[in-house]
This record gives sequence, structure tokens and C-alpha cells, in this order.
Amino acid sequence: MTEPAVPVHAVLFDRDDTLIVDVPYNGDPEAVRPMPSARAAVDRVRAAGIPVGVISNQSGIARGLLSEEQVRRVNERVEQLLGPFDVWRICPHAPRDACDCRKPRPGMIVSAAAELGVAAENVVMIGDIGADVNAAEAAGARGILVPTRLTLQQERDDATTVAETIAEAVEIALGSRSGAER
Repeated sequence: MTEPAVPVHAVLFDRDDTLIVDVPYNGDPEAVRPMPSARAAVDRVRAAGIPVGVISNQSGIARGLLSEEQVRRVNERVEQLLGPFDVWRICPHAPRDACDCRKPRPGMIVSAAAELGVAAENVVMIGDIGADVNAAEAAGARGILVPTRLTLQQERDDATTVAETIAEAVEIALGSRSGAER
């Protein structure tokens, strides 16, 4: 088993198309479906004694397509299906708002790390698009891309570490596998 170059003290996950199947602007908890192996992957991190969190852009709030209450209820459903998370960070802003929290900016990762009492350099962020890994890099954390059908080829090419599944991403994060590093 290979040890990670930097100790991992927290693993953060993107929500849509990483932990759960993306339903655009979903405000219905009943429409929440876990991604394959998401529960086992998150449980693997928990079993290692490492805190887990969720980092998610939710521009539907700023666009008037979702209420904060709807997002809260969807997130509660995520926890019912995948277990409790130690920290949640949601960016309610639209891209045009130029906030510090919206991925690919590092604000949510830095804030989550601070709440967990860990240095950002000891955080791994797992997500399905370039904004997820770019936010990790901007925060000084490590990003692992788990591509989906919506992930652009350029995002794959630009990612330092790519895993084919969330389970593989977790094993890479925990140092059990080397992954496809560039």
C-alpha cells in the first residue's frame, strides 16, 4: 500500500454527478439517487477515521430555480442515503456574481478545511469536472477527477489525477492506489 505524499486529513466530495446522479436544479429529495459505489466509497473514508464533506455549487438558488430550503432538503436526503457528512459548503451564487466561494475558486474548500481544523494542503477534493479539481488546486489541496459523460476531454487532460470511479478516487486519496497521475 502506497502512502500519500501528503497526509490526508479530510476528503471533500462534489455533490452532483459525484455522490448523486445529477438532476439539474433538483429541489425534490425523492429524485436523489446515489452514484454507483458512492456509499461504499464514503464509508471507506469514514472507516479510515478521516472526516468527509460536501462542496457544491448551487446556482439554482441565485437563478430563482431553487430555494435554500429545497437545497437543504435534498442535502438531508443525500445524508439519509450516504450517511452523515462532517461539513457541508454550498455556493448559492450565480457565475456572474464573482463570489469567492463558487468553484473553481477555493473559498468553500478553505472554509471547510478551517471548520474541520485541518490545513487545506491535507485535503483531497473529489469531483467530476474541472471546476472541482481547479478549486482544490487553488486552495492548495489535491484534486481527483472522476469523469462522467459530461466531463470535457480538456478537463480530463488538464487534471493531475484521474480515477475511473469514486471508489478508485478514494483509494487514491487514501494512498492505496497510485491512479492515473500526470
